[in-house]
Amino acid sequence: MRIGSLLTLSCLLMFSNVSAQSTAPASTASPSDHGDSLLADYFRAETSKLTEQTFAGIKTLDDWTQRRNEYRRQLLEMLCLDPMPPKTDLAATVTGSLEEQGVIVERLHFQSMPGLYVTANFYRPRDQQGPLPAILYVCGHGKEMADGVSLGNKTHYQHHGAWFARNGYVCLTIDTVQLGEIEGIHHGTYREGMWWWNNRGYSSAGVEAYNCIRSLDYLQSRDEVDGDRIGVTGRSGGGAYSWWIAAIDQRIKAAVPVAGITSLKNHVVDGCVEGHCDCMYMVNTYRWDFPMVAALVAPRPLLIANSDKDRIFPLDGVVDVYTKTKQIYSLYDASGKLGLHITEGPHQDTQELRIGAFRWFNRFLKKDDELVEMAAKPLFEKQQLKVFDELPADQRVTTIQESFGETASIGDFTGDTKESSQALRQQISQRCFGGWPDPAEPLDVKVIKSNSGSVNASLIEFTSQTPYRLPIYLFQHAGDNNGPLEIVVLDDAGWDKWSPMLAASFPDQLPAIQPDEKLLAQWQSSSAHKNVAFVAPRGIGPTHWTDNDRERTHIRRRFMLLGQTLAGMQIYDVHRSLQALRDVPQLQWQSLKVSGDQDAAVWALYAALFSDGIDELTLNGLPRRNRDAPDLLNISRIIELPDVVQLASQRIETINAHYDSSEQ
Repeated sequence: MRIGSLLTLSCLLMFSNVSAQSTAPASTASPSDHGDSLLADYFRAETSKLTEQTFAGIKTLDDWTQRRNEYRRQLLEMLCLDPMPPKTDLAATVTGSLEEQGVIVERLHFQSMPGLYVTANFYRPRDQQGPLPAILYVCGHGKEMADGVSLGNKTHYQHHGAWFARNGYVCLTIDTVQLGEIEGIHHGTYREGMWWWNNRGYSSAGVEAYNCIRSLDYLQSRDEVDGDRIGVTGRSGGGAYSWWIAAIDQRIKAAVPVAGITSLKNHVVDGCVEGHCDCMYMVNTYRWDFPMVAALVAPRPLLIANSDKDRIFPLDGVVDVYTKTKQIYSLYDASGKLGLHITEGPHQDTQELRIGAFRWFNRFLKKDDELVEMAAKPLFEKQQLKVFDELPADQRVTTIQESFGETASIGDFTGDTKESSQALRQQISQRCFGGWPDPAEPLDVKVIKSNSGSVNASLIEFTSQTPYRLPIYLFQHAGDNNGPLEIVVLDDAGWDKWSPMLAASFPDQLPAIQPDEKLLAQWQSSSAHKNVAFVAPRGIGPTHWTDNDRERTHIRRRFMLLGQTLAGMQIYDVHRSLQALRDVPQLQWQSLKVSGDQDAAVWALYAALFSDGIDELTLNGLPRRNRDAPDLLNISRIIELPDVVQLASQRIETINAHYDSSEQ
């Protein structure tokens, strides 16, 4: 699937040419150059870690089969399908049919859940003796419009359905959520700024997977279909949906995903994420590389197909997925059921790719190894295949992201027992912060600089997570090493506010910032007899990266692919800074008071759930809903923000929570 331009040169430079950035002299590098280099190092290391742990510990078939059901459950959860939505009446309706060259195509729709319409074409031979093997064809992002009205991408790929019907199959070709006759949204994080999708544990991939499940239900309801011989194929976006349904539903007996999968390295390190919308990705809670998805198809027949010049599914990553998946097929002694079909060409629906898919299905669904002699050609005018004359008023396709999957409500948490609160914290830790390092690295706390006078200014550095050594800017009232300490967590706005003052105290460490001596004097006057520490998590201040909006979007999506979010890792940094402030031997604080505004308020709140020794928490501009807060994987499926405050209150004596007055 191609969205807009392919990888930008700036992205490739930022994330692929790390060695050049890392060795640049400090005097010629801007602060954002340093931040970009750190980020590239981080993404490379985290990706390598996940790649190396794929199938770790799986040496025998028993090793795999004992874990397979849990892996499948995890994938269902990451597709927002655990628990599985209740199966309701499909309300299948045929709105008309056409015939051409011995092929009948029906225009139809069904509802995978009430109001979630799936528009489709059902291809079958005119002359049929008994049930036939069936193909579910899932479409890539081929947009088809006429007079400003969507015809559905099923019309773009009609030649596939026609070929199957002319060669002894029935074929159901379904529209996607985004490019069907009712146009929904695939690009929540990609271009719509809907980061709350992560909070819900939602991806458009999940809806596409569920529509595939219900498509199999529909196929099995048809007399023309042999329900024990169903295959799936599709390319690009349709290749991805082929993976989802083949991995989670055993009714798929053979699969040919085309240009729908590649390695995590390709996506994160090489930048392919910039060419893909959200439907290509599960919410990676359990931190998988993509061979894990492929392995769940084993030992059923699976042909991985791709072209050799596909820039958004690069050949090296496709081969890597195949090679790793082959390990699992070998355990089943089923290597003959796994194939890799590489043809010459770019990211296109080429005839060479089609021929490989047709032969694979003939071989495994029809026991037919004869040569394919017929080309796949469209038989109908695209407008003829449109299902609806008028779109249904009760449709939920355009808003399905608002209701797909279960979510928590404010007030669900009661905190009845210590055990229930502990279980809730554990669930948040596992499902929202599973990307935190375990075990944590040594903090390696260093006091870099100290000034004498009425107020001592010290720069403390610590390792939060390699390569991030982060700063704490500490101001102490003279001679006070064990009084109360106030900790101010800085987000971007907080850094803009306080960094000129910090630069006045730490000019050598913050040379790019214009110091404000007047602001420093005013603050020292108002903060006399106080100990105050300013904390800057990754991406803030000295580790700030690019300001390009598009690149920042795909940075956040890279975190998501690693089973993290940017906010989740910034919360980890705040948590580690609190540990670091207690790790300096000569500093024994009487009490800790933590504060943050807006985004930093959210970071401080969650850090407090997992940090000991906090006596007071002040949260200014705290959002009332997760939807309006920095995104954390799955949090809206577990708890809402006011209940997080209540949960934190069981550990912290005083919480001053001031909610954002601009929210309705």
